[in-house]
Amino acid sequence: MRRIDAHHHLWDLAARPQDWLSGPIRRSFSPADLRAVAEPAGVDATVLVQVLNDIDETAEFLAVESDLVAGVVGWVDLTAPDVAEQLDRLRSGPGGDRLVGIRHLVQSEPDPDWLMRPDVIAGLRAVRDAGLVYDVLTRPHQLPAALMAVRAVPDMVFVLDHLSKPDIAGGLVEPWATHLAALAAEPNVTAKLSGLVTEAGPEWSVDALKPYVDVALAAFGPDRLMVGSDWPVCLLAASYSEVFDAASALCSGLSAAERSELFGGTAARVYGLGTR
Repeated sequence: MRRIDAHHHLWDLAARPQDWLSGPIRRSFSPADLRAVAEPAGVDATVLVQVLNDIDETAEFLAVESDLVAGVVGWVDLTAPDVAEQLDRLRSGPGGDRLVGIRHLVQSEPDPDWLMRPDVIAGLRAVRDAGLVYDVLTRPHQLPAALMAVRAVPDMVFVLDHLSKPDIAGGLVEPWATHLAALAAEPNVTAKLSGLVTEAGPEWSVDALKPYVDVALAAFGPDRLMVGSDWPVCLLAASYSEVFDAASALCSGLSAAERSELFGGTAARVYGLGTR
């Protein structure tokens, strides 16, 4: 079984200071650091995901020297009229063939309906026309807008990051679960089992995560879910290996074929890894 980490980050604070970092992740993380944790966990390919709403960061991620990084989810300004041109420039640069998707930090937008804006929908359609996936980074209250965006571009593949960050620390399941099920009813949506330990907090446990993973499995099924570490952000609560160990425990009741999808097959298929 090929094991793919469907969601992680890198950053170099000497090149791009980032004020949001704190604690054990307030330092640089390099491709060498990634290899040091990924290989012992049996991970042989990864998807590197944007950190900043910055197209220059995306260009740097595409050019990163690491044979582990099989795909990059980058950033372009979806509200601009030249989204297609932005994508063309990224693809024509070093490592441009590794661009598999686009993401925006929607979770930080003060407008809960940001994803429904006409200029954003136009940008999403340009991403679709380029044959790329769109990663949705939202919080639960933004899921209704995400659903409207998904329905507006039904022939595009959307990937929901971190299950939209449910309030695991607070033990809240609703209305998140209802919104998640509505989104999962759309056939062009997949999701990531990622970032959950961070939402649970340092006192996280497999038992605390289980209700949320069970909801996701029931809504999407293993062939529309993928496991990601969210490293190095996960270090706020758990090590890289602990994230994968928890995912294995939470999915232990699945068949070997279903686990193969969760831990590699879904990500390879959705992002077209190895085919670009």
